[in-house]
Amino acid sequence: MSVQSSSASVRNGITPIQQMVSSCSGALMTSLLVTPLDVVKIRLQAQKNPFPKGIMNTMYTGPVLVVLFVCLVFNTLIMCFHCFLGKCFIYCNGLMDHMCVCENGNSKAWYKAPGHFSGTLDAFIKIVRSEGIKVLWSGLPPTLVMAVPATVIYFTCYDQLRAALTVRMADYKEFAPMMAGALARVGSVTVISPLELIRTKMQSQKHSYRELTNLVRTAVEAEGWRSLWRGLGPTLLRDVPFSAMYWYNYERGKRLLCKHYNITEPTFAITFGSGAVSGSIAAVITLPFDVVKTRRQVELGELQAMNLSSKMSFSTFSVMKRIVAQNGVPGLFAGFLPRVIKVAPACAIMISCYEFGKAFFHRYNERILTQQQTSIT
Repeated sequence: MSVQSSSASVRNGITPIQQMVSSCSGALMTSLLVTPLDVVKIRLQAQKNPFPKGIMNTMYTGPVLVVLFVCLVFNTLIMCFHCFLGKCFIYCNGLMDHMCVCENGNSKAWYKAPGHFSGTLDAFIKIVRSEGIKVLWSGLPPTLVMAVPATVIYFTCYDQLRAALTVRMADYKEFAPMMAGALARVGSVTVISPLELIRTKMQSQKHSYRELTNLVRTAVEAEGWRSLWRGLGPTLLRDVPFSAMYWYNYERGKRLLCKHYNITEPTFAITFGSGAVSGSIAAVITLPFDVVKTRRQVELGELQAMNLSSKMSFSTFSVMKRIVAQNGVPGLFAGFLPRVIKVAPACAIMISCYEFGKAFFHRYNERILTQQQTSIT
């Protein structure tokens, strides 16, 4: 590495590769810490409402009945949709929400394991004792396949865009984080959306990875390329405003706290606190879009799992109208506290680990530059 390239690296803080490594480590740490909480919540919910043992599609002739129930246990909102033919549930690894379809007839699936738990702590202890500590991370590997790349794209694009927009926006540079966050989220969601759709179909219809090409070709021939981005609109309506508000409040809060404590670089506590508060604010404001997206995602998942078609509209406005008709306007704000309690720690862990990684590489770059300058002189 030349002195010139090292200088450029230090001037820009860290390189894009180092940003990617930092975001990847933050994503893994977030998943490792948050996933056990969601696994326990799903097991507690399955104890109260057991998953069906199997499905007989050929015997089903009546209309599909989907009932939404929301259960708050400890710190996670679990939305499960029951129907005559099975169940789908939302699984969160701290980075992304994934729609999971029950494995029909598989009584040994991790979410169907029997247990008699009196509460969250009791569930943790009994699960670890009887099934081993690895069970707390059940279902994590498949979701990380998309969650980690999406997070890496998102955070790396954000930092690159923020640096560029800060220079270009001049007098309005304080809004650069807002713009960068929104644009970065659009990019990451657009890239990952087809993969999530394909993964859901593979899981619900039992396709193998060898059949992936045929699966994509069939979908494109039947419905066009736009079908691979089905559901992108509701996701963007939730995630883009969330990202814009999150990054604006995070950068502003971090800057104010650094000024208050008269320091130039934020500490771990400052990044953790700023991430938690900004994540909570963004989660509250975008809650209606989160409710709509989750409702739409699982309704479609149920239909795919049963190979059924429906004339019901799944547009954002249509789903919102159905929720209001069934539950009133308060239905759009269902799960207010659970979402905040889930999002706040996940945001705090992710951003503090990411900032820690960036600080490490920044110091490393400065040390390498100093050594090279010393050797030349």
